[in-house]
Amino acid sequence: VREAFELFDSDGSGAIDAKELAVAMRALGFEPKKEEVKKMIAEVDDDQSGEIDFEEFLQMMTAKISEKDSEREVLRAFSLFAPDSEAGVTEASLRAVISQAGESFSDEDIKNMLRCADMDSDGKISKQDFMQYMKRTALY
Repeated sequence: VREAFELFDSDGSGAIDAKELAVAMRALGFEPKKEEVKKMIAEVDDDQSGEIDFEEFLQMMTAKISEKDSEREVLRAFSLFAPDSEAGVTEASLRAVISQAGESFSDEDIKNMLRCADMDSDGKISKQDFMQYMKRTALY
């Protein structure tokens, strides 16, 4: 992380601005939006200089990396329920997972599970639905 910071601290000032931060984050595998980068700087920029030093950068990136790992785990869980990620979690795929786990639920229970997490009401749980549901229920 320090190497990414130093690489993009082009003037050697010990601080990077929003533009430099965006490039450093991309180098670390993130795809930040311009507004997201500005917000991130504002959250840790105590002196309101519009720049962050290495310690602030480290704190910010540690949180982002942890968040990315959590997202990866949630997506891995999604793939267990939806072997065909394009099709999403369907009634049939949910029933199969429940059966493989040795559990038994009524058709109505399975339909209720789908309805609860189907954020866009299209009859299946997409990756986006799954992520939103996990965030809403504080499981992610």
